[in-house]
Amino acid sequence: MRLKKLGMAVTTLVLACTGSSLLAEDTATTYNRIDEVMDWGAVTSKVIVDLKGDVPQGSVDRDSFSVHVVRTDERLDEPLIAEGDRTVVKAYVSDAEGNPVVEGRYATLVLEIGPKVSLGSVLNHARDGARRTIWNQNAYTITQKKAIGEMPGGLVAKEMDRHRRLLVDRFALSAASYEDEEYGQIEMAYAHYRPAADGARHPLIVWLHGGGEGGTDATIPLSANRACYFAADHVQAYFDGAFVLVPQCPTRWMDDGVERTAQRRRKENAISIYTRAVQDLVASHVAQNPDIDPDRIYVGGASNGGFLAVRMILSYPEFYAAAFPSSEALNDTYVTDEEIEGIVGMPIWFVNSAMDRTVPAPEFCLKLYDRLCKAGAPNVYLSYLRRVIDESGLYKNEDGTPYEYNGHWSWIYFYNNDLSQVIDGRRVSFMEWLAAQSK
Repeated sequence: MRLKKLGMAVTTLVLACTGSSLLAEDTATTYNRIDEVMDWGAVTSKVIVDLKGDVPQGSVDRDSFSVHVVRTDERLDEPLIAEGDRTVVKAYVSDAEGNPVVEGRYATLVLEIGPKVSLGSVLNHARDGARRTIWNQNAYTITQKKAIGEMPGGLVAKEMDRHRRLLVDRFALSAASYEDEEYGQIEMAYAHYRPAADGARHPLIVWLHGGGEGGTDATIPLSANRACYFAADHVQAYFDGAFVLVPQCPTRWMDDGVERTAQRRRKENAISIYTRAVQDLVASHVAQNPDIDPDRIYVGGASNGGFLAVRMILSYPEFYAAAFPSSEALNDTYVTDEEIEGIVGMPIWFVNSAMDRTVPAPEFCLKLYDRLCKAGAPNVYLSYLRRVIDESGLYKNEDGTPYEYNGHWSWIYFYNNDLSQVIDGRRVSFMEWLAAQSK
């Protein structure tokens, strides 16, 4: 495996032009943008305007500025995705990072976000030939609507000064090259996180993304399905620090090297051309990081990635200490009795939703789970959700019931640690269970 170190990718934004009437120097300023990854994807949650002079706390409020955005995707014949005004829900004087201060030269504007607020999204899943998710372009125009202290209105921010992606920025980006004896050269981008060195060995979490997050920008699988949360402080605390490795497939994990036809349905896939390449990447990463505990390597994935997570433990049952596939798409028909015997002792936690129309559980994980249980698997669990809903209480339908996500998105419960099982008479959360697994 040849490894190539890359720098963190920075999204190029298409900035709104000033038109024929150029702004005077004293009325133009810049802004910083903060993106966060939520259950439904990545959003711009805050913009931070440079006021060009210090003002005391309390000088700005939610009506001090208007925030306009133009979202575009250059892949499309009609690039415009959406355009409109963002709702400011809160404003305060801050430093350049968005932290409140008694006196400062920045105004942080907290913007409305939600699974139905499309203007906030910074990702777009275009149904083009590749059907890939990318970072779309977001051009913001932020206008001061009224006086702030002794500063008259009219200050306009069009140029972005800084851009932060919370949690995503904690990962380093790299790429690897693998020569497969059957499928040839495979180039693979990946993101990786390492905990602070403390002289101890730490587990490695390998996460395999879904079908729409392939490509060559490994920040996409971190952001489209919230995989960056494995690096969040509260998640890391369960493991006393964990390495995280997120490979990115150039195409799809379910790519078996055979050209798709209308007659070949997705669920007919039994193998992946990437199995050996991913295993080589994981093994190389372990070899290069002696702080990784080889007895605590966990592999999980969503949908397409759930397919490969199961395929990885079937192919390398002695290597992994536990698996956690979500909405896994490996049809039980293609799993042999010998393969079941090979993983009967492996800790596995499945999750699927009864409302999953993309990968119906009765055809996939329920059969695999049942076979493992009948074979005597002692540490295999299934969270079979009635539906996938917002558990935070922040997002509701008009009738006050929790917002319901696509039934395929059961992986949301992994990231948020909203799964639990009664084990040995005690209720145990998913993260607590995973952190305890060792070969």
